[in-house]
Amino acid sequence: MPSFTEENYLKAIYHLSESGTKPVLTNDLSDAMKTKAASATDMVKKLALKKFVSYKKYYGVQLTAKGQAEALLVIRKHRLWETFLVQKLDFAWDEVHEVAEQLEHIQSKRLIEKIDSFLDHPKTDPHGDPIPDSNGRLPVQKTIACNSLKVGQQATITAVKDSDALLLKLLDKIGAYPGKKIKILSREHYDDSTLALLEGKKVFLSKEVSQNILVEE
Repeated sequence: MPSFTEENYLKAIYHLSESGTKPVLTNDLSDAMKTKAASATDMVKKLALKKFVSYKKYYGVQLTAKGQAEALLVIRKHRLWETFLVQKLDFAWDEVHEVAEQLEHIQSKRLIEKIDSFLDHPKTDPHGDPIPDSNGRLPVQKTIACNSLKVGQQATITAVKDSDALLLKLLDKIGAYPGKKIKILSREHYDDSTLALLEGKKVFLSKEVSQNILVEE
């Protein structure tokens, strides 16, 4: 069973590796974990000894099947807790990430399955991210960033790429939630800012904001 810190590293490697498909450089991992490169390398070596990752100097670190299963379990717990906090305890979607970061390390599998059942087995969390099932299977979402849509094109918002609280507050203010329809009315060549129709209401989106809104055509 991985420790609290080891779980955080496994989850970070999973996200940095694009769902476990690519090797991750230790410098990128240390940046994500906000620690020194030497500390990240030491942790990677510990994880390799426990067969959670494979590691080659100058090549990077990659999750093993065992490591990926652990990472997906942590992600499952995190997203279920976020859903529980929003649906049952009336937390705002910009408040839940940090709380779920703490709750995701609870080890009781029975508790997690009870919460999953209590929530009627949700497929996505409040931000639209897919929730791995009890077998570690993660549904694949076919999404693109909103700024990839062409002028005149309409799509459905499916998820938010960044969990930054300030971004979520802004999206909450304009009503850009998963499930909402958005249509691109115009785009400025100078800065790629966008005028869009969001559920019948005109909204302006900066390039950074539209890059973090994921949609399904």
